[in-house]
Formats: sequence, C-alpha cells, structure tokens
Amino acid sequence: VHLVESGGGLAQQGGSLTLVCRAEGDIWNIGDEEWYRQAPGKPRELVATISRFLVSSTADSVKGRFTIMRDNAQATVTLRMENLKPEDTAVYYCHGRPTTGTPANGFWGQGIQVTVSE
Repeated sequence: VHLVESGGGLAQQGGSLTLVCRAEGDIWNIGDEEWYRQAPGKPRELVATISRFLVSSTADSVKGRFTIMRDNAQATVTLRMENLKPEDTAVYYCHGRPTTGTPANGFWGQGIQVTVSE
C-alpha cells in the first residue's frame, strides 16, 4: 500500500485548505484511515479518524473546523480544514490501519506541509 498526500500549502488565518490522501496498491488491507500532524518540537498528534463504514471523529483542537471524508470507491480520504489558525501549522500525515494487522505500524504517507500565517 502506498499513500500519497496532496493539497497542502500556505493559507492565511481564517482561510481554508483541503488535503487529499490517495491509496494505491492493496487497498483491501486498509481499515481505519487517519490524519496526523506534527508541528516543530511537538509530538505527532491525531487529528481525525474515519472507518471503512464512514464513522468519523476529530480531535477537540479541530472540532467544528476540520472535516474528514472518505470515498472507498476512489480510495481517497479528504481532510477539509476551515477557519485555520496559526497553531494548525504542521506537517500533516495520512495513515492507514491494516485490516490484517500487518505491517504493525500501518501505512504512512510522506507528509505534507500546511502553513497558516497570521
């Protein structure tokens, strides 16, 4: 499985960005999909999760501003980010949990930079 992220970049405070994660390969082995982020000097943070059955959740820090969506037919997961704040600046990573449990750490995208200016 290979995850490819797109859509990051620079936004102003209060603006919007949409991140897309596209899966390639053995997509049947992808269960829950998640977006994480990591800001400089901080640990990686779980931002949002969505199951194959489209049950989703978001972190309190982004609740009401970020929406995660999934298209199983297109093998994509989208993170719609609105009302962006400077503290949303981070590298965002797409992650897929394997239904077989292998590999143990799941599937990771390469990461994409999101920068929010004041």
